[in-house]
Amino acid sequence: MFELTAENAGTYLLSRGVPAHPARVANLGGGVSNTVLLTEFQGRRIVVKQSLEKLRVAEEWISDRNRIARECQAMQWLAPRLGGASVPAIVFEDLDNCIFSMEAADPAAKNWKDRLLAGELNPDTAAQVGSLLGRMISVSWRNDEAARAFGDQRVFRQLRVDPYYRTTAARHPDLANHFEHLIERSAARRVSLVHGDWSPKNFLVHEDRVVVIDFEVIHFGDPSYDAAFLLNHFLLKSIYLGTSFSGMANAFWDALSAAIPAELDWLQAATIQHLGCLLLARVDGKSPAEYIRSEEMRDQVRSRARNLILHPPSALAQVFAR
Repeated sequence: MFELTAENAGTYLLSRGVPAHPARVANLGGGVSNTVLLTEFQGRRIVVKQSLEKLRVAEEWISDRNRIARECQAMQWLAPRLGGASVPAIVFEDLDNCIFSMEAADPAAKNWKDRLLAGELNPDTAAQVGSLLGRMISVSWRNDEAARAFGDQRVFRQLRVDPYYRTTAARHPDLANHFEHLIERSAARRVSLVHGDWSPKNFLVHEDRVVVIDFEVIHFGDPSYDAAFLLNHFLLKSIYLGTSFSGMANAFWDALSAAIPAELDWLQAATIQHLGCLLLARVDGKSPAEYIRSEEMRDQVRSRARNLILHPPSALAQVFAR
């Protein structure tokens, strides 16, 4: 299989019929699971992405590279349904090499995670992200086509359930039953598309528009996972920054609640179930949050996570008010 690098990207694009010469290539990192390159040529900007089999973490973590095909399929399925250029357009697919390319965001767009870590807390952005999640849930709600196309949860287990929940449960044996019960309950909730990585790092913000990226973990399943995933990042950053994220959480949740089907009346309780487990997983799972560095801060996260798991509040507002 061809392995994409910043050094060979220009030649590779020429072989795909993309006139990328001369090209300027920047490595965007791609997190732990992908190679992601920004390529600029002739006034055009595209992103080229290749999935990795062995993830860039200290522990052994393997995932099916063919998840890239599901990512492309999801972007093509969602783009016309979400509208507003919320999903990048695909330029080409090279599934034999687990590579695809998409149009890059406006150069002025900023990564939302970077903005949050810099202390830029804009409730309007949180509301947009909540509304976008609500629309994704609604357009796929009990949709037979989406269920057939995205019903396989293997990659979700490889990239989320096992490294986050089962690894953490093994390190906290007294909580193992809580994790296993959650895994079972969540697996039975198959009602809509789930992004699987609804994280601030996967949103690009420019003026009043939000673009979502990185659909490699998408599947048909339990939408409360996405809601909890985003709120968990708010909790982690509130601990790191020593700043209340209550207004951000309320804006996100209000917008999400306004956009979802009425039948989803169990979303809040299910989100709270995931939230404590996800919080603990970001210090004791295979993918610890890189900015929670000190042992004192990690212990603070553990204490708060255990409290959420063992004594869950009845409403999310109470989580951020504590």
